[in-house]
Amino acid sequence: MPHGGAPAPMSADTAPDAGTGEPRIRVHDALADIPASAWDALAGEQLFLRHAFLRAFEDTGAVSPGTGWTPCHLGLWQGGALVAAMPLYLKAHSRGEYVFDHAWADAWQRSGMEYYPKLLSAIPFTPVTGRRLLARDAAARAQLAQAVVGFARRLQVSSLHVLFPIEDDRRALADAGLLTREGVQFHWRNGARAAEGHAAATPAPGLRLDAGGERFTSFEDFLATFNHDKRKKIRQERRRVHDAGIRFRRLRGRDIGEADWAFFHRCYSDTYHRHGQRPYLDLSFFLQLADTCPEDLLLVLGSRGEGAQAVPIACALDVHSGERVYGRYWGGTEWHSGLHFETCYYQSIEYCIDAGAEVFEGGAQGEHKLARGLAPTLTRSVHWLAHPRFAEAVGSYLERESRGIAHYVDELAEHAPFRRAAGDAAAREASPDAAGGADR
Repeated sequence: MPHGGAPAPMSADTAPDAGTGEPRIRVHDALADIPASAWDALAGEQLFLRHAFLRAFEDTGAVSPGTGWTPCHLGLWQGGALVAAMPLYLKAHSRGEYVFDHAWADAWQRSGMEYYPKLLSAIPFTPVTGRRLLARDAAARAQLAQAVVGFARRLQVSSLHVLFPIEDDRRALADAGLLTREGVQFHWRNGARAAEGHAAATPAPGLRLDAGGERFTSFEDFLATFNHDKRKKIRQERRRVHDAGIRFRRLRGRDIGEADWAFFHRCYSDTYHRHGQRPYLDLSFFLQLADTCPEDLLLVLGSRGEGAQAVPIACALDVHSGERVYGRYWGGTEWHSGLHFETCYYQSIEYCIDAGAEVFEGGAQGEHKLARGLAPTLTRSVHWLAHPRFAEAVGSYLERESRGIAHYVDELAEHAPFRRAAGDAAAREASPDAAGGADR
């Protein structure tokens, strides 16, 4: 039954290989079936795509048929070598994705069809732009893009969704017939020129950014790009946290101990419970990451009090991978004015400045990030829908949605916190707060 019946059983091979050396698509129901070295050779430097990171979801049960995530990763093999691969899941719901298709599911099911299961290529629970077609060259990328659409047709699923792909992958998937959807996140960029150009949203660049100017040398250097009122507000927020006796440590890699991880997971879980949700990940997931790929992990830990009397009260987990820092999870056991912004944003921005990182990605959504110096940045996803008329309707909707997003970004630009004119620098130097006096 097409477009909503039970999907056909997944096969280990979706194309024949008669020993000719021709490329062959295989479906892998566990990442453990693919050698880590072969996968990582295609994945690049970003932690979220590495074999160890993705495998931790499966090993700890966060991603499994029981949680509505059935792994069905695609591999393009040639002569015994993996030449392209794609993280892929058969989904029984739309949770943990950050690109929302609930309205599509409702409309599909009102038409008498079953929207779930659907196919999803994404990093589970992680709204981060990166490679989705892991390929050695453009030809392998194009072949994999065509193969995943063919796989969706064979399974007779309602739809295929590829979330937050880099531009090369998006184009290859668009050429295979997928529709492009735009969204907005808020990212911080390291450099005064990036702040001056904040008014226009820029596409998420994937894995690298041309810095386009000198990087900030300190948090005060960053604040100097703000207008007076916004700069004053941030200094006041930071001062309230400091005056509450809260001090911060930033722990990297194996410096994060088991007690630190236990406290972090307590805070992480509490954040989900406060929003009426069950946390996706248990402590074993984070401990496995700490064991297999600790070098990219950064824990911001806030404590109230001094020395042996210090009590941990808040923390945030970041990932520093390549030239980017990604804000992932946060939580706290006490409320203090400004604590959320200090823990989640200001500490991470200071870290980026100290470490020379080019970008801090603040995660999904959150207009409050704009006032903290994070700029609107376009993200993209691509979608294939099995039913032709439904696909046509969604295509029209996405065109309207993109126009709305452009208008939304223009509105955001009107509320940018940065100084409007480059010539304002001289006035700033002469102002009472240039040395941090009047509004501290």
